[in-house]
Amino acid sequence: MPHPIVFVAHVVTEVLNEGFLLAARELELAPVIVTDLPSDHRRHFAQEGLIAYPEAVLGCDVFNPIAILETLQEAGITPQAVFSHSDHLQAATALVADAFGLPGKDWRVCFAAKNKAAMRQRLDELALSPCWHRLVTTPERLDEIAPECPLPCVVKPREGVASLDVSRIDTREALISCCEDLWRRHPGQALLIEEYLEGPLYTLETLGDGDRCELLGGFRVELSPPPHFIELAAHWGLDLAQPVIDDIIEQIRRFGIGFGSCHSEFVLTPTGPRLIEINYRTIGDGREFLLDETLGIELFQTILRLHLGEALPRLDIARKELRIEYVRATRSGRLVQAPEAFRRRWEDGFVDFHPLRRPGEQLTLSHSNKDYLGVLRAAGDCTDHLKEHVATTLSSLTWEVQP
Repeated sequence: MPHPIVFVAHVVTEVLNEGFLLAARELELAPVIVTDLPSDHRRHFAQEGLIAYPEAVLGCDVFNPIAILETLQEAGITPQAVFSHSDHLQAATALVADAFGLPGKDWRVCFAAKNKAAMRQRLDELALSPCWHRLVTTPERLDEIAPECPLPCVVKPREGVASLDVSRIDTREALISCCEDLWRRHPGQALLIEEYLEGPLYTLETLGDGDRCELLGGFRVELSPPPHFIELAAHWGLDLAQPVIDDIIEQIRRFGIGFGSCHSEFVLTPTGPRLIEINYRTIGDGREFLLDETLGIELFQTILRLHLGEALPRLDIARKELRIEYVRATRSGRLVQAPEAFRRRWEDGFVDFHPLRRPGEQLTLSHSNKDYLGVLRAAGDCTDHLKEHVATTLSSLTWEVQP
């Protein structure tokens, strides 16, 4: 039997099943999925015609590293690598990898990156990306900090994802109303209130083997108008001075980022780059497939090789124009018409469309990335040609949502 690689997973995802799972098979590894939703994963793999299948799907509480270790012990599996692409599971995965003496991330850094309050606290301790912030869990604490809170500010769940329940706030009355509304829906939820950072938003994509960390590049991100922070589009390329790029790379290095893949987000403020989030995993939202196909580095395989203990090779990053465009719902209702997936090519590039919701699904507007209906990904050598093809393709997509 080939050497086992354990994938720690929560929900069924395309990036695992068509990205990392396929890469594991190409590396002649035996992938095993450990998940707290085994029925969902087994149902997915009961389909025929998939590009890759796991050796086994094992069920346990994957948020508990001890449960993962016991499950692998009971199955008689000694992995050669342990990996997760999930935001929520990086710390647990790192602890399991360490228990087996395998390459992995520092679980403390994983925790600090995932927990937004812990991230701000760690940045403060390191004197990096200064940003006023307070953690609140009760109305009484909110009343204490409201008078000192700088405006505008941002309210976000401490363990939030996909910009869900993240809002810009411009008045103290709106601050109190926003927190009270979140607590009505999620009693006792820990909320982080932080200073609003003004400036263009960028991402930073890095790979590291623990000794050397290399920059793949980054996206310039277009956001929806306030008060929400929904990513509408992203354009590959850091149009920034080299000292700015060096500054933000040094910040994440000092934070503790150095192994595997990392997706960071920062704002270029008038006083320099300041971190918004550190996501100690691959970029997500389907962008990994675009990078894997266009950068010339076999991204999925390269990441898994790092977790197998291989050194990061010198990467010759291909120069490409890349664009991501998201189609999002603007109202709740039942989706009755949506485009099918497709790819269109031209002489030096391509554009493809991938639906994220299917006709018949009920849409509930969340003002977050959860509202995406589909994603358009495009690559080419000529900026003007790329813009033209993207615009034409977007205008050809037809949707219908009924109340």
